[in-house]
Amino acid sequence: MFLTKAGKNQISAREILLDPVLCLAFGFGSGLAKKAPGTFGTLAAVPIYIALIQTNIWLYSVVTLLSSVAGIWICGVAADKLGEHDFGGIVWDEIAGYLITMWFVAFSWQNLILGFVLFRIFDIFKPWPIKWIDQKISGGFGIMLDDVIAGLIAGLGLVIINLI
Repeated sequence: MFLTKAGKNQISAREILLDPVLCLAFGFGSGLAKKAPGTFGTLAAVPIYIALIQTNIWLYSVVTLLSSVAGIWICGVAADKLGEHDFGGIVWDEIAGYLITMWFVAFSWQNLILGFVLFRIFDIFKPWPIKWIDQKISGGFGIMLDDVIAGLIAGLGLVIINLI
């Protein structure tokens, strides 16, 4: 059910969980799932989202922006350590992408679930320009950017659905 080694450099799950950067990149271990690590990474974002909505929009915004900007470094370092660009277990980008998706809607269980589904759809199927970004931009910036764009598009869709 969980990976025991990850990346071309075959880093053990134990090493991933003990390394602060890799632990963050792997979504506190959620990215170690053998199947659908991006979905598990997005699931790891749900409690973070629920904690943040207990605060105010300013703190939510700061954390979301910081997680997105810091994610460039986190994902880049993780990819270098793993010896593999955008390894599936790197899910920090999914965490930031989900927070972006939920940024401008009021909390409801319906929005939480619908935002999750919309984000996963855009992240998995990668319609243009997400696919182009995923293929053309490398490094930590590329790892993060396609999920940031997926989060923005999913968030826009969620806002529109809420207006209907």
